[in-house]
Amino acid sequence: MERPVLASDRIATPVTEQVASFHRAIVDEVSAAVSRHPVVVVGMKQNPVVKKARRILAEEHIAYEYLEYGSYFSQWKERLAIKLWAGFPTFPMVFIDGTLVGGAKDIEALRAAGALKRK
Repeated sequence: MERPVLASDRIATPVTEQVASFHRAIVDEVSAAVSRHPVVVVGMKQNPVVKKARRILAEEHIAYEYLEYGSYFSQWKERLAIKLWAGFPTFPMVFIDGTLVGGAKDIEALRAAGALKRK
């Protein structure tokens, strides 16, 4: 099911440009990492759910690239840009083979189903 997104013809050009350029360097950094590495975790400091996702991957002996952007008290705009790009509302964001598979609960479910194994 696709999430509803405001139609592009209903967004003024200056707004489209503003969204496209909003912390673009961070978005490009995440996008490049997702392209380069089989598994990428995007997270933030002080978030126990991020730690849980990383622990699950470590327990499964799955190597991953970790990108960390701030904490609850810093870099919230950068994280917002990543959320806008990915269309996912929370951290961590776990990408496997270029696909956003979700967060800690999602990889926990993949592990329970035996589907978390690396190819």
